[in-house]
Amino acid sequence: MAEPHLHPSHPEVVKRLKRASGHLLGVIEMIEAGRSCLDLAQQLHAVEAAIANAKRMLIHDHLEHCLDHVVGTVPKSDRGPIEEFKAITKYL
Repeated sequence: MAEPHLHPSHPEVVKRLKRASGHLLGVIEMIEAGRSCLDLAQQLHAVEAAIANAKRMLIHDHLEHCLDHVVGTVPKSDRGPIEEFKAITKYL
């Protein structure tokens, strides 16, 4: 069995996902209650955004810790490509 792979951001990611999960349950209740499609679409958009933000946080943290672990400590002056790679992940 593999060792747990934990990063400092994981508790915050879990907190965000739990919040999104609760929000999604609320959307399900809204559907069952017959709320308007506009209300539903707005709330689903909020759930999607919350999940996307949690994913982005996880990916950035992974890059920060795991990439640095592989390439070692890189001087700030040479981190341009690494920082650019991290920046482009916002488009995932």
